[in-house]
Amino acid sequence: MISVITNTSWLYFVWATVLFLANLSAWVSSIFLLPGNWMMTAFAVLFALFVPESGGRGMSWTGVGIAAALAVAGEIVEMSGGAAGALRHGGSRRATFLAMAGAMVGALTGAVLLLPVFFIGAVFGAIGGGCLGAFAGAYLGETWKGRGTHESAAVAKAAMTGHLFGTTGKIAIGGIILVLITLDSFL
Repeated sequence: MISVITNTSWLYFVWATVLFLANLSAWVSSIFLLPGNWMMTAFAVLFALFVPESGGRGMSWTGVGIAAALAVAGEIVEMSGGAAGALRHGGSRRATFLAMAGAMVGALTGAVLLLPVFFIGAVFGAIGGGCLGAFAGAYLGETWKGRGTHESAAVAKAAMTGHLFGTTGKIAIGGIILVLITLDSFL
């Protein structure tokens, strides 16, 4: 292990604050379907490597392990919500793939369009755009497959609802990771 700074210096708190800010940014990136939970875990690993536990301060490897386990749980929640929503209602793999692609494009587009409405506009734009993108992608996939309007709309609605719950669950788990890492590094 390489100790860059001592855990009792004022510099430690500067680095712990930098860790918090980096993790906060990573957590926000989850809204845009980026791997924010994994980025927070990676930042915790780097902090644990360069600022090992000493004198009651520093990121513990137990905390890193819990963060990694929560990141896995977040992925399971997101995937089971988003993709499985369409599959549970008889959607095709094509509709599921297009729902995921549509969610990503929709989240980025919604965030950009509502960016002028302060920060919160981008967040709601990303979530709403992701839901609309999941709906559009699943609908396109099902109609491409030859299904009727009613069947395609039912699968698309399930994909949209699943995306909303999956993304919300992943963001909630990311919030837990953020708090866990912050408490572990500061206390």
